[in-house]
Amino acid sequence: MVSNLLKIFFLSMLPLTELRGSIPLAYGLYELNPVWVYVAAVLGNIVPVFFIWIFLEKLSGWFMKRSRLIEKILIFVFDRARKRFYAQHKKFGDIALMLFVAVPLPVTGAWTGAVAAWLFGIPYKRSVYLIFAGLLISGFIVSLLSYWAF
Repeated sequence: MVSNLLKIFFLSMLPLTELRGSIPLAYGLYELNPVWVYVAAVLGNIVPVFFIWIFLEKLSGWFMKRSRLIEKILIFVFDRARKRFYAQHKKFGDIALMLFVAVPLPVTGAWTGAVAAWLFGIPYKRSVYLIFAGLLISGFIVSLLSYWAF
């Protein structure tokens, strides 16, 4: 049981599967307690968030120092992304991040949420809390749907 929960934990850390893929897999392949599956998936999915923000900050800074062209490209991409989603962010505030992560659809998980939080300048600690809250909601929805399906 523990080894299967560890598989779910680590699978939840991956950007392609996150908890949206690991929870249904847990119900489909293993006969595990739904509560433990939920806990393992949510905890596994939040782990990369702690590193994504720091990695993006250091990597973008490093690239911007190395090349004027890359600096211009990154500034263009960041400004475009901010302008594109500014209306939603302005309307809902930082809670938009939680709602974004809570929707259990592809490309709306913790990885993308961490990148969005970084782009919008949501403070690190606050973004981690908001993403975690979104993961709790998303994990609950995916667990219910997966448990019902299997």
